[in-house]
Amino acid sequence: MSETAASVAGQLMRQYGEDAAVIATLRAAEVAAQGDIEALAHWDAVIAMIEGTDTGPAS
Repeated sequence: MSETAASVAGQLMRQYGEDAAVIATLRAAEVAAQGDIEALAHWDAVIAMIEGTDTGPAS
C-alpha cells in the first residue's frame, strides 16, 4: 500500500468518525477473503490505530 496505516486511519476517522473502525474491519474482511495477507496486516494496523491499541514499535 502506498499510504501508511496512520494516514489511512486518520482519513477514516475524519470521514466516518465513530464508525471508522467498522469500515476498516469490513475492508480487512474483504482482503482476508481474497487471501491477501499483506493487505490484511495493513488493515489490522489501521484498526489498531483507530481503536487506540497500537503500541508502536517494541523498544
